[in-house]
Amino acid sequence: MSFLSRLLNLGPDPREEWRKLWHRTVAEARDPDWYRMCGVADSVEGRYDMITLVLALVMLRLENEGDHGPATARLTELFVEDMEGQLREAGIGDPTVGKKISTLMASMNGRIGAYREGLRADPKVLVDAVRRNVTMAQPDEAEALVQRMAALHARLARTSVEQLQAGEIAQ
Repeated sequence: MSFLSRLLNLGPDPREEWRKLWHRTVAEARDPDWYRMCGVADSVEGRYDMITLVLALVMLRLENEGDHGPATARLTELFVEDMEGQLREAGIGDPTVGKKISTLMASMNGRIGAYREGLRADPKVLVDAVRRNVTMAQPDEAEALVQRMAALHARLARTSVEQLQAGEIAQ
Protein backbone atom coordinates (compact mmCIF):
# COMPACT_ATOMS: atom_id res chain seq x y z
CA MET A 1 0.00 0.00 0.00
CA SER A 2 1.37 3.40 -0.91
CA PHE A 3 2.00 6.24 1.48
CA LEU A 4 -0.80 8.22 -0.19
CA SER A 5 -3.27 5.35 0.29
CA ARG A 6 -2.35 5.10 3.98
CA LEU A 7 -2.55 8.89 4.35
CA LEU A 8 -6.02 8.96 2.80
CA ASN A 9 -7.00 5.86 4.77
CA LEU A 10 -7.98 3.93 1.66
CA GLY A 11 -7.33 0.53 3.10
CA PRO A 12 -5.96 -1.44 6.01
CA ASP A 13 -2.61 -0.43 7.42
CA PRO A 14 -0.17 -3.25 6.55
CA ARG A 15 1.66 -2.66 9.83
CA GLU A 16 -1.33 -3.89 11.80
CA GLU A 17 -0.57 -7.55 11.12
CA TRP A 18 2.79 -7.05 12.92
CA ARG A 19 1.63 -4.77 15.76
CA LYS A 20 1.11 -7.71 18.17
CA LEU A 21 4.73 -8.73 17.63
CA TRP A 22 5.85 -5.14 18.21
CA HIS A 23 3.92 -5.03 21.50
CA ARG A 24 5.36 -8.41 22.52
CA THR A 25 8.85 -7.15 21.68
CA VAL A 26 8.39 -4.12 23.92
CA ALA A 27 6.91 -6.26 26.69
CA GLU A 28 9.89 -8.62 26.53
CA ALA A 29 12.29 -5.66 26.68
CA ARG A 30 10.50 -4.35 29.76
CA ASP A 31 10.77 -7.64 31.65
CA PRO A 32 12.27 -6.62 35.02
CA ASP A 33 14.71 -9.55 34.98
CA TRP A 34 16.79 -7.87 32.24
CA TYR A 35 17.43 -5.08 34.75
CA ARG A 36 17.50 -7.02 38.04
CA MET A 37 19.40 -10.12 36.97
CA CYS A 38 21.39 -8.99 33.94
CA GLY A 39 22.67 -5.61 35.08
CA VAL A 40 20.95 -3.43 32.46
CA ALA A 41 20.48 0.13 33.70
CA ASP A 42 16.84 0.84 34.53
CA SER A 43 16.93 4.20 32.75
CA VAL A 44 15.63 5.70 29.53
CA GLU A 45 18.86 4.69 27.81
CA GLY A 46 18.83 1.17 29.24
CA ARG A 47 15.21 0.63 28.24
CA TYR A 48 15.90 1.88 24.71
CA ASP A 49 18.90 -0.46 24.56
CA MET A 50 16.73 -3.40 25.58
CA ILE A 51 14.04 -2.57 23.02
CA THR A 52 16.68 -2.46 20.30
CA LEU A 53 18.29 -5.68 21.58
CA VAL A 54 15.02 -7.63 21.57
CA LEU A 55 13.90 -6.08 18.28
CA ALA A 56 17.26 -6.96 16.72
CA LEU A 57 16.82 -10.59 17.80
CA VAL A 58 13.28 -10.67 16.38
CA MET A 59 14.48 -9.19 13.10
CA LEU A 60 17.37 -11.65 12.90
CA ARG A 61 14.85 -14.46 13.44
CA LEU A 62 12.71 -13.19 10.57
CA GLU A 63 15.83 -12.70 8.45
CA ASN A 64 16.59 -16.40 8.88
CA GLU A 65 13.25 -17.23 7.25
CA GLY A 66 14.41 -15.66 4.01
CA ASP A 67 11.57 -13.74 2.41
CA HIS A 68 10.35 -11.67 5.35
CA GLY A 69 11.75 -8.30 4.29
CA PRO A 70 8.26 -6.75 4.37
CA ALA A 71 7.79 -7.98 7.94
CA THR A 72 11.03 -6.41 9.14
CA ALA A 73 10.12 -3.22 7.27
CA ARG A 74 6.77 -3.09 9.09
CA LEU A 75 8.44 -3.71 12.45
CA THR A 76 10.90 -0.94 11.67
CA GLU A 77 8.01 1.40 10.87
CA LEU A 78 6.35 0.52 14.19
CA PHE A 79 9.66 1.11 16.00
CA VAL A 80 10.00 4.54 14.35
CA GLU A 81 6.36 5.40 15.11
CA ASP A 82 6.84 4.51 18.77
CA MET A 83 10.19 6.29 19.12
CA GLU A 84 8.83 9.40 17.40
CA GLY A 85 5.91 9.44 19.84
CA GLN A 86 8.29 9.03 22.78
CA LEU A 87 10.48 11.90 21.55
CA ARG A 88 7.50 14.19 21.09
CA GLU A 89 6.19 13.24 24.53
CA ALA A 90 9.58 14.19 25.93
CA GLY A 91 9.18 17.64 24.40
CA ILE A 92 11.44 17.22 21.37
CA GLY A 93 10.18 19.51 18.60
CA ASP A 94 9.65 18.89 14.89
CA PRO A 95 13.00 20.22 13.63
CA THR A 96 14.90 17.84 15.90
CA VAL A 97 12.71 14.71 15.73
CA GLY A 98 13.84 13.72 12.23
CA LYS A 99 17.52 14.00 13.18
CA LYS A 100 16.98 11.99 16.35
CA ILE A 101 15.08 9.27 14.45
CA SER A 102 17.92 9.09 11.90
CA THR A 103 20.39 8.63 14.75
CA LEU A 104 18.21 5.97 16.38
CA MET A 105 17.89 4.08 13.08
CA ALA A 106 21.64 4.16 12.48
CA SER A 107 22.12 2.85 16.01
CA MET A 108 19.55 0.12 15.45
CA ASN A 109 21.15 -1.00 12.19
CA GLY A 110 24.59 -1.09 13.80
CA ARG A 111 23.30 -3.18 16.67
CA ILE A 112 21.61 -5.67 14.36
CA GLY A 113 24.94 -6.15 12.58
CA ALA A 114 26.90 -6.45 15.83
CA TYR A 115 24.46 -8.93 17.35
CA ARG A 116 24.27 -10.96 14.12
CA GLU A 117 28.06 -11.25 14.12
CA GLY A 118 28.20 -11.98 17.84
CA LEU A 119 25.59 -14.72 17.68
CA ARG A 120 27.49 -16.44 14.85
CA ALA A 121 30.93 -16.06 16.42
CA ASP A 122 32.66 -16.70 19.72
CA PRO A 123 30.49 -15.65 22.70
CA LYS A 124 33.18 -13.11 23.64
CA VAL A 125 32.30 -11.21 20.46
CA LEU A 126 28.70 -10.96 21.66
CA VAL A 127 29.83 -9.85 25.13
CA ASP A 128 31.88 -7.08 23.51
CA ALA A 129 28.89 -6.06 21.36
CA VAL A 130 26.67 -5.89 24.44
CA ARG A 131 29.25 -3.85 26.34
CA ARG A 132 29.36 -1.36 23.46
CA ASN A 133 25.61 -1.17 22.93
CA VAL A 134 23.81 -1.63 26.23
CA THR A 135 23.80 0.84 29.10
CA MET A 136 24.71 -1.29 32.08
CA ALA A 137 24.16 -0.45 35.74
CA GLN A 138 26.47 -3.37 36.50
CA PRO A 139 29.07 -3.64 33.70
CA ASP A 140 30.38 -6.93 35.10
CA GLU A 141 26.96 -8.47 34.36
CA ALA A 142 27.43 -8.39 30.56
CA GLU A 143 27.98 -12.16 30.49
CA ALA A 144 24.66 -12.73 32.30
CA LEU A 145 22.95 -10.48 29.76
CA VAL A 146 24.51 -12.43 26.90
CA GLN A 147 23.34 -15.74 28.41
CA ARG A 148 19.78 -14.46 28.67
CA MET A 149 20.04 -12.94 25.20
CA ALA A 150 21.19 -16.28 23.78
CA ALA A 151 18.28 -18.01 25.53
CA LEU A 152 15.83 -15.56 23.94
CA HIS A 153 17.52 -16.09 20.57
CA ALA A 154 16.98 -19.85 20.97
CA ARG A 155 13.33 -19.34 21.98
CA LEU A 156 12.79 -17.18 18.91
CA ALA A 157 14.35 -19.88 16.73
CA ARG A 158 11.74 -22.33 18.08
CA THR A 159 8.91 -19.90 17.30
CA SER A 160 7.16 -20.07 13.94
CA VAL A 161 6.59 -16.91 11.93
CA GLU A 162 2.86 -17.36 12.45
CA GLN A 163 3.36 -17.47 16.22
CA LEU A 164 5.58 -14.38 16.06
CA GLN A 165 2.98 -12.54 14.03
CA ALA A 166 0.44 -13.39 16.74
CA GLY A 167 2.77 -11.88 19.34
CA GLU A 168 3.89 -15.21 20.79
CA ILE A 169 7.38 -16.40 21.66
CA ALA A 170 8.10 -20.04 22.50
CA GLN A 171 9.12 -20.90 26.05
